[in-house]
Amino acid sequence: MNELEVKIINKSIYPLPAYETILSAGMDLRANLSDGPIILKPLQRVVIPTGLFIELPERYEAQIRPRSGLAAKTGVTVLNTPGTIDADYRGEIKIILVNLSDTEFKIKDGERIAQMVVAQHERVKWVPASELTETVRGEGGLGHTGRN
Repeated sequence: MNELEVKIINKSIYPLPAYETILSAGMDLRANLSDGPIILKPLQRVVIPTGLFIELPERYEAQIRPRSGLAAKTGVTVLNTPGTIDADYRGEIKIILVNLSDTEFKIKDGERIAQMVVAQHERVKWVPASELTETVRGEGGLGHTGRN
C-alpha cells in the first residue's frame, strides 16, 4: 500500500495522529490544552488548538470532521463540517467545537475531539455554456424524490 508522505510538526506532548484500524479513513486529533481544561457551555463554541502544523502537497486538503462517538454521547461536534485545511496553510490546526447539548462539557487536555481525513481534490476550469445536458433528475433537489 502506497502512503502519501506529509510533513508535520508536533508541538503537543501527544503522539502523531494515526489510523486506529487498517481501513480507517480518518485520524483522531487531540486537544492541546496545556493551560488546563475548557468548559464548553450549551450552544457555546470554542476554538481548540491541537499543536499540529502540516504541509500538504498540492491538490490535497485535510478535512476536519466530528468524532461520531463524541457527538452521539455528548452533543459536542465540529461546527464547520467538514472544515478544510488547504495545502498552502502553515498555521496550527485548530478545531471549532460547538456544544449542541443542554449540559456543560469539559474538554480535557489530550482528549480526542475531531478526526482528520486527507483527500486529493481537483481544480476546476469553468466552461461557460448556454444549456446543460438533460438528466432524469433535472432540476429536482432538496428531497424531491420523497424518500426518507
